[in-house]
Amino acid sequence: MVHVWVGKEKSKLAITSEMVKQLRQATGAGVLDCRNALEECQGDFDRAAAILREKGFAIAEKKASRVANQGVIGCYVHTGGRVAAMVELNCETDFVARTPEFQTLAHDLAMQVVASKPRWVRREDIPADVIQMEREKYRREALEEGKVERIVDRIVDGRMEKFYTQFCLMNQPYIRDEDITIEELIKQKIAQFGENTVIRRFARFELGEAI
Repeated sequence: MVHVWVGKEKSKLAITSEMVKQLRQATGAGVLDCRNALEECQGDFDRAAAILREKGFAIAEKKASRVANQGVIGCYVHTGGRVAAMVELNCETDFVARTPEFQTLAHDLAMQVVASKPRWVRREDIPADVIQMEREKYRREALEEGKVERIVDRIVDGRMEKFYTQFCLMNQPYIRDEDITIEELIKQKIAQFGENTVIRRFARFELGEAI
């Protein structure tokens, strides 16, 4: 039970199992953490979710340096068999790798690759010459559009962010919840699994495409 102060009187707000379930689905946090957050926020779902996401990101930062050499390869073949993807998702232990939640995540990430067509896992994976070429292209376009020289660099930076969002898996909006990116999803899952979780690599295949 949680107490809500109204003047000098206390009223009680029951934290139901359905409220906990919805918050857990939204954040990936554990049952007890969800209940505690809801009680702390007097049933305010958005505030509780923000607390749990912040906590999850802090946990993710602490675990990011830990070795993740277990895991699974998630696969997804789109209806009709014309497009498919495989994603190597790593964690720290075989125990977590064998859980349905971890395997579902790997499958959903493969589905993400099929749907969103990323070219790299993260922006750090992009070759330097590709970044230079894109920046030069955006600079040229901005100048041709008549943009003032002193703001061109900011325009280029903004267009590069859109480029990362389109082509880097970690920067893409999650297809099942476009309010979060894949990077934010992984941080939520690190908090849920209690282990470092890493997207190592992926491959996407489309029937008839050039190799």
